[in-house]
Amino acid sequence: MERSSSTIYRQLGIAAEDRRIDLLWMLLWTIAALLLYTWQLGDLPLRDWDEGIVATVAREIWRSRFDQSVWLFPQYIDGAPYINKPPLMHWLVSIAYLMGGVNESMARLPGALLSAISVPLLYWVGREMFYRRLPAIFAAGVYLTYLPVVRQGRLAMLDGAILCFLILMWGCLLRSRRDFRWSLGIGASIGLMCLTKGLLGIVLGAIGLAFLLWDTPRIFRSGYFWLGLLLGMMPVIGWYSAQYEHYGLPFIQAHFLEQSLNRVGQAVERNAGSVWFYLLEILKYGSIWLVFIPLGIRLLWRDWHLSWAKMLSLWFGSYFLIISVMQTKLPWYAMPLYPAIALLVGASLTDLWEPAQQNLMAGIRIPAHRLWAGTFFTLSGLVLSALIYYLLQGSEPDLVLICGTLAMTLMVAGITALQQSRQFILVLIWGSYLTLLGFVSSEHWVWELAERPAVKPIAALVKRHTPAKQPVYTTAPESRPSLEFYSDRRIIPTNWQWLEATKTPQTTLTVLVPQSDLAIAKTITSKSFKPIAQIEGWAIVEAKPTPAASPNQPQS
Repeated sequence: MERSSSTIYRQLGIAAEDRRIDLLWMLLWTIAALLLYTWQLGDLPLRDWDEGIVATVAREIWRSRFDQSVWLFPQYIDGAPYINKPPLMHWLVSIAYLMGGVNESMARLPGALLSAISVPLLYWVGREMFYRRLPAIFAAGVYLTYLPVVRQGRLAMLDGAILCFLILMWGCLLRSRRDFRWSLGIGASIGLMCLTKGLLGIVLGAIGLAFLLWDTPRIFRSGYFWLGLLLGMMPVIGWYSAQYEHYGLPFIQAHFLEQSLNRVGQAVERNAGSVWFYLLEILKYGSIWLVFIPLGIRLLWRDWHLSWAKMLSLWFGSYFLIISVMQTKLPWYAMPLYPAIALLVGASLTDLWEPAQQNLMAGIRIPAHRLWAGTFFTLSGLVLSALIYYLLQGSEPDLVLICGTLAMTLMVAGITALQQSRQFILVLIWGSYLTLLGFVSSEHWVWELAERPAVKPIAALVKRHTPAKQPVYTTAPESRPSLEFYSDRRIIPTNWQWLEATKTPQTTLTVLVPQSDLAIAKTITSKSFKPIAQIEGWAIVEAKPTPAASPNQPQS
């Protein structure tokens, strides 16, 4: 009896020690992720499109102080209904505005925090999936240093929240196989995804439930599982019911058809691409971790009968197929694939680390060490070429530092691999983290800002010289939600033909035009176009129409 009791106590002590170690690892990943995701978060302006829209809708909720129905029925500028996406992320941003004011840092903070939380959550998923600590550690390290995850997670968009709730769902799902009470979290996670991105939450939740049906169908007989689904979906059903009651069929048309289902069969807003679009996207931004994917595929084939292989195959394969057949292609649609890739690479790195340890102890050379060394030296040479290019340009010191850090990381990893040391894996993780810290410290992490004129000077011009709550027209070809956010005005694209033909003697139109278009205004004699203010590249023009009938106003 004593032997049995001592064995039980020893097992309990080991379990408690394991929990303490896991908590320490999760704390470490949390600190590292918070630093990476929040460092200089508000130094750059918001970009078009989603950042400007999310920040603007959240500001309208913040202005209502939650004492009106705006929090339930979100609005854009001047009361225009916003029925594109559910408002969970907009609620969180508006709460951040209450704490820190309306600025870039607060607009991006909720998404950045949720993205940071997803890193220790992925470690937890790795522990539940592999039942070992080492592949979970490597998977969390890869996920922490995965470029698209870091970049999109820092933006005021919905993708960081989706990743957090998706990984939480997988963690609860895996844990519920041993304790049915954890299945309560499955429904809550699916509900949170639905309140963030609508039908996407249903798709990702269905993939998770399909894995349960394949791997552990007995969970569907648990009352905890169905109670969790009911409680998790009740807020979703309540919000959608309120929208239908308030807006009627136009909400169904705009939210489900135009913004969701139509994206399957047609390229919405000209966002088209080939069926290989997302494969190329993964290859383009997968950085150094993609070199371990072939090894991971071999492990999937070897362990096909195990739960972890079933899970990653179903997760990646199903979602990749869904987004590939969709006609609308956007880079951030691939975001739910990246945690699965990180877990697969974590398994690959473990398969390298443990045989390396065994081979070194036996005095045997590490297999394929020259292949890995050659790969890292080749990648280092490519990065050095970019570094030399930026040095010769002489105008991009940030990019020189970033390329230098990455090149040094790859070179040291190659030397370490050539010496048959498994430490090259740690070199890659640590060097990638330092490279990304330099990247987010620069102005290049939101590289889309360089593709358009700086938004803040134009917004200041509009705000200073146009009346509040009055729409401003522009002859620029496209709308810019970030410009609407900073100017706090509707900026409606139109053309000179419509402006010339508009005949409303009671109204004077305010037009934002590129300075190159001012010459066009002077050639129009049927209307008085008067420049009232300008900065480099842009001008505010006052258009005074002549009495006559007016054509239909252009759609914003």
